[in-house]
Amino acid sequence: MKNVTLKINNTEVTVPEGTRVLDAARQAGYDVPTLCYYKDLNNDGNCRICVVELKGARSLAASCSTTVAEGMEVTTNSPKVIDSRKKTLELMLSNHNRQCLSCVRSGSCELQALSREYGCDEVKYEGSKTPVILEGRNDYLVRDNSKCILCRRCVAACTKTQSVGVIGANYRGFHTAIGSAFDRSLGDVDCVACGQCINVCPTGALRERDDTGRVVGALQDKTKTVIVGTAPSVRVGLGEEFGYPIGTSVEGKMVAALKRLGFAYVFDINMTADLTIMEEGAEFLHRLKDSTAKFPMLTSCSPGWIRYVEFNYPDLIGHLSTCKSPQQMFGAVMKTYYAEKLKVDPKDIYVVSCMPCTAKKTEILREAQNASGYPDVDVVLTSRELARLIKNYGINFEKLPDEQFDSPIGLGSTAGLLFGATGGVMEAALRTVYEVVTGQEPPSLDFKEIRGTKGIKTAVLDLNGTKVKVGVVHSLSNAKTIMDDIRAGKSDYHFIEVMTCPGGCVNGGGQPIVSSAKINAGIDPKKLRAAAIYKTDKSSKLRKSHENPVIKKLYAEYFDHPNSHKAHEILHTSYKRREKL
Repeated sequence: MKNVTLKINNTEVTVPEGTRVLDAARQAGYDVPTLCYYKDLNNDGNCRICVVELKGARSLAASCSTTVAEGMEVTTNSPKVIDSRKKTLELMLSNHNRQCLSCVRSGSCELQALSREYGCDEVKYEGSKTPVILEGRNDYLVRDNSKCILCRRCVAACTKTQSVGVIGANYRGFHTAIGSAFDRSLGDVDCVACGQCINVCPTGALRERDDTGRVVGALQDKTKTVIVGTAPSVRVGLGEEFGYPIGTSVEGKMVAALKRLGFAYVFDINMTADLTIMEEGAEFLHRLKDSTAKFPMLTSCSPGWIRYVEFNYPDLIGHLSTCKSPQQMFGAVMKTYYAEKLKVDPKDIYVVSCMPCTAKKTEILREAQNASGYPDVDVVLTSRELARLIKNYGINFEKLPDEQFDSPIGLGSTAGLLFGATGGVMEAALRTVYEVVTGQEPPSLDFKEIRGTKGIKTAVLDLNGTKVKVGVVHSLSNAKTIMDDIRAGKSDYHFIEVMTCPGGCVNGGGQPIVSSAKINAGIDPKKLRAAAIYKTDKSSKLRKSHENPVIKKLYAEYFDHPNSHKAHEILHTSYKRREKL
């Protein structure tokens, strides 16, 4: 590729042809502020915060959408540029709900940070304002357009990343607002509840529905035995809310914090991730022996993905594994097997799950999930909500000792831990399936061909002469490609893992929000958080689901064998067509 040499603030820099001025400036050592720009997602130049001066140009140019040219001379910090950015920010503030002290994003709001940096007068321009109308008629998300700056990053995430496209700009001019067609609630359209729109929002215009109050109420109810389980990826994200570097595993401190919150039992959902592998692996092997079975079999751990299939590919529902997700299996085991062990009525057991995901808030409401006659899981907290609860209780997270999950249900293998990263479910399954079929350990427990953040990954496994082709997909735009091939009869896969969110659960819609400044600078939270998971797995002595002693005990005492009648009653589910309105 041809290189281009230009000057940024009189600093000469050489970059590849086609580079954005924004990125060339960064390479020259200058940061240009942005609001609408988001690396690899959105660069429409809507906000005009990233404007720069180009020598010889009549007007300022948006550096996120302007590419370099040979001999170009750029000024990123002239008085004209700084004045323009400040006025733009002040105009945004004139139509912004400035109740910052009560906003969930106070301290991490990109508009707030830039306004402070540029010394803005928040009341310089006064006039009409977008009213505070909360769109929250759903189980997982709240939209407040009085805090929206119309950057359209959420729209890009919904359309480009997820191929869902249920939100966009409604109306025109001052009355422009982001929402669904005909102002319908997200609960009334085919939203998959993934929460990726929240993760890219620069302000408090989007947030998860806060269920911390429900958890506090349960903890104070002396008639309830309150049990909490944590998902694999929460431990590698939670620390960011307390100042730890991205990708730091804080498992021990997380457990200690949960015990100090007052939960009766603190368990690891890695255990039921192992249980999922046992059930899903057995289901897959059964399909291999059944000439009438539908292939490829599709994993069922990601609730956003399940909603996507039910809305968009109801004719392919038969390809989905019937296994519940690890979250739902956890709740089901707590209210059946463990309730019997405790001699407690299931109605008096209150199950809380800590998840990286907003779609998990919808999953607990699904029909055909309640093995005990009561909801498998009562409430879901995202990683962000868990952090807020810990802070509200005055727990000094950094000073906590590292503590361990409770026994006997607290033990999970690191095969279950892999569920947090894209490819992890498949890798965990292959470790077990290979050994069950061949009687031997795989040549390597690290299936590196299905790791990483490539959109669609493929591997072929030899199971005693049977060649099995497996696929790993993350983000729904990539899933759409796979599903269209299956629908057209062009797919030769046997088993496919699909995760709704880019990078898998480590980048779920409930994980700590990483500022666009860090994303644009090349920091990738997906890779950093996944690396922490793989590091823990590599040093573990228990790396296979079928070797987990808790799993062995569950089958010996309760389920008999994977895919038994009792296992199907408690650990499996069904799906249904969802109509688009």
